Amino acid sequence: MKSKVKSQKSKLRVAEPEREKPAEGERAKPQKSSLLPFAFYLLPSFRLFVVWGVMMAGCVGLGVNLYKLQIVQSPTLLQKARQQQMVYLRPFLPRREIVDRTGNVLATDRPVFMLYAHPKLFKDSKEEVASKLAPLLSTTPDELVKQFNKGKSGLRISYALAEDVRDRISKLHIDGLEMIQHYSRLYPQQELAADVVGYVNIDHRGQAGVEYSQENLLERSVRTIRLSRSGNGALMPDLMPEGFLHFDDLRLQLTIDSRVQRAARFALKQQMQLYRAKRGTVIIMDARDGSLLALVSEPTYNPNEYFKSDVALFKNWALSDLYEPGSTFKPLNVAIALEAGAITPDTKFYDGGQITIAGWPIKNAEGGGRGSLSIAEILQYSSNIGMVHIIQKMKPSVYYGWLERLGLGQTARIDLPFESAGQMKSQEQFTRSVIEPATTAFGQGFSLTPIQLVQMHAALANGGKLVTPHVIRGLFDSQGQVYWQPRLPTPRPIFSPKTTQQVLEMMETVVTKGTGKTAQIPGYRIAGKTGTAQKASARGGYHNTALITSFVGILPVESPRYVVLAVVDEPQGAEVFGSTVAAPIVKSVMEAIITIERIPPSTSAKTEKGNN
Repeated sequence: MKSKVKSQKSKLRVAEPEREKPAEGERAKPQKSSLLPFAFYLLPSFRLFVVWGVMMAGCVGLGVNLYKLQIVQSPTLLQKARQQQMVYLRPFLPRREIVDRTGNVLATDRPVFMLYAHPKLFKDSKEEVASKLAPLLSTTPDELVKQFNKGKSGLRISYALAEDVRDRISKLHIDGLEMIQHYSRLYPQQELAADVVGYVNIDHRGQAGVEYSQENLLERSVRTIRLSRSGNGALMPDLMPEGFLHFDDLRLQLTIDSRVQRAARFALKQQMQLYRAKRGTVIIMDARDGSLLALVSEPTYNPNEYFKSDVALFKNWALSDLYEPGSTFKPLNVAIALEAGAITPDTKFYDGGQITIAGWPIKNAEGGGRGSLSIAEILQYSSNIGMVHIIQKMKPSVYYGWLERLGLGQTARIDLPFESAGQMKSQEQFTRSVIEPATTAFGQGFSLTPIQLVQMHAALANGGKLVTPHVIRGLFDSQGQVYWQPRLPTPRPIFSPKTTQQVLEMMETVVTKGTGKTAQIPGYRIAGKTGTAQKASARGGYHNTALITSFVGILPVESPRYVVLAVVDEPQGAEVFGSTVAAPIVKSVMEAIITIERIPPSTSAKTEKGNN
């Protein structure tokens, strides 16, 4: 029985299939076990634990990731989302217009177009494109071809094309041309008021004149707008604030009158050409409040093409350059002496033609003496010797104090940029040296700007108050309603009305009997004073031949209001004096003012004419 069982087992072994032997040179492949881990089959709870563990690990990982996104990275991701969903716009608003006191436009913004060329996109040859464009751009085809050859794309051909030129170019249908709109500042009056208005640069920022000093009034306030984007990136107009592109109609109005400005510039240019002068200026002030009707400097520039001019012209020399006023300062010295009680209108002094002060000889311009002279005659003949005698009646310290009260050594505080302060000796130098008060008596040894001299003479015209010169009248809307006006300093009393009236009457005799006869206008009472001064040298002393001529006039004497100053620097010729060069300019300007302002003839002048 046992043997049978063994034989059956052996048979069973024989019946098992034989395993394939690996070929020679090959490794035997390991056989996979068809049996799973015993614990997996035997313990179903273990399988559940494994699945639960995997799920918990995933939940923990997800929680960590959510913590990083919601807590750690939240500010950064929020900022990125806002950048993608929102856009910030700061719309460009044109600068406010500048107008004169009658509403004539002096500066305005206009839409213009930059022309770019992309030669690589031309379908026609460069020569053909150039021949079509040249007549519209006021250039030659050869010049355009040279520009086209500078690159393949992005070549700026013109910076400021007018709208009508843009339209004519568009009608040519030339491929490869691109026109981009922007705003450009236009000055319709060109150089007429350039000394006051100034100009803006390519970035639309003021660089001179009112454009520079009043930048905050000319720039409209612009707030940044936040808009939402749609899913495709387009702006959603329904979220735009209502009226965010609307702007006010305010205009900056000046005190300048273009008619007076034009008359002053014409008269100045005419005399400068006649005497081949280096430069000149004319200033017209309303003595009641310090407003300027005209401020002209020559040579000047066209603000539309400022880049073609010398940069020195951008700084108005009537405000920035100092000079010694010479005899035009004598009426102010007379007013000081009268106010201080050192003299009376009836006081007389002897003019011997020459006087020596501390070893320094002082002479009259004409060289000779005039004998006994009244105060009015000293001004009539512009006697240097007489003026020295007047100032010697005051202590140097008292005289110096009056000069400081008058504002010498300070600025006039005008609302235009680049003004310089006058220069004078220190009080110690002035009072210790007897020559300093003597030379100051006839307008030498110190310096000021033309605008300061006008301000001081305005005090003689308005009853003794020092007013602040200004060109800004205020912001007005299109209906002429005032929106804002500047607050000017309160006029500062310097002289009494009695003193100023006495000085004006003395200055009137300068025009009727003295050196200012060339400024006479029949039927009108005019006060004035001539000035012919040697120019101070940078090396010390004075030039032998270089002169600066001037004349200051006040109209009308019976009701003084307008102060006109003309200064001409380095005129050439044999007969070069304030009376021959500058006085005719003031006369021409006053004639224009009489016509424009409709000033009636003076009552006393009518009477004198009738009696004659």
